[in-house]
Amino acid sequence: MIGFQHRSVASFLALALGTTLVLAISSSMAAELATKVSFRPASAGGPAMRAVPSGIDELVLSAPPREDASEAERIYGPVAEYLTTVLGRKVTFRFPGNWGAYQGMMQKGVYDLVFDGAHFTAWRAANTRHTALLKVPGEHVFVVVVNKDNTRITNIKQVAGRRVCGYAPPNLGTLTVLNEFDNPMRQPVIVNVDGWKNIYRGVLEGKCDAAAVPLKKLEQFEKEGGRLTRIVFRGASLPDSALSAGPRITSAEQDKIVRALQSPKGEAITARLRAKYGYNKSFIATNNQEFAGLSSYLKNEWGY
Repeated sequence: MIGFQHRSVASFLALALGTTLVLAISSSMAAELATKVSFRPASAGGPAMRAVPSGIDELVLSAPPREDASEAERIYGPVAEYLTTVLGRKVTFRFPGNWGAYQGMMQKGVYDLVFDGAHFTAWRAANTRHTALLKVPGEHVFVVVVNKDNTRITNIKQVAGRRVCGYAPPNLGTLTVLNEFDNPMRQPVIVNVDGWKNIYRGVLEGKCDAAAVPLKKLEQFEKEGGRLTRIVFRGASLPDSALSAGPRITSAEQDKIVRALQSPKGEAITARLRAKYGYNKSFIATNNQEFAGLSSYLKNEWGY
């Protein structure tokens, strides 16, 4: 009987201790989650909530991690320095390091200025009160190609279960392909390859059955090497990459940014950026309406 009482007391104490720990952990988790809620969609009413990473006057410029940190700094660092002069507020380029960090910081509303694809621009406009300022001119069309000697694949549905070379999601080209497949059991297998030229070569070298590339890049490659592939799918015409500004940048400051980056000095500062992602073309003014609805490409991506 005494042993039973001891076990009962011990059980009671263990239960009480366990409950206390659970409550403590739950409180800690709740506090942590509360600090992670960094914005509220504009449709919910009231100002967006955001995490300000540094001083209140500092603005953060960022972009997807499509190159290594040193190359990214060469591309975007001078832009941040120039905009610091233009705005009279410190603008810092922050390299995200990887796609997970980039998306997480974007979703938290940490970035004040971002240059990236149309689907991300659309999502920020709808959810973090960003305003599209400038874009690469012209339409942005993704195509799926196969080797010209491949007679087995004649349309996009036939790449289900087959290897498709492309950037890993959430790259817009890859999402354009996946958007054509509603059945989760009938999906293409995305082979992650870096670099449009390498993606294109993946088809020619037999690494993949198909490849997702921008039409402009395809035309460039086939002008250089001859017509070696065949288009089996052409996506919708979309706006090209754009620069958007968050709610901590006033309308007057947004106008300053647009004028500055379209000026001769601004074009010199953005030359490396435009050479890599803008076909050496001058930026043109844009607005959120041009990107409306394009966040739907992100519907199956975590966090969107």
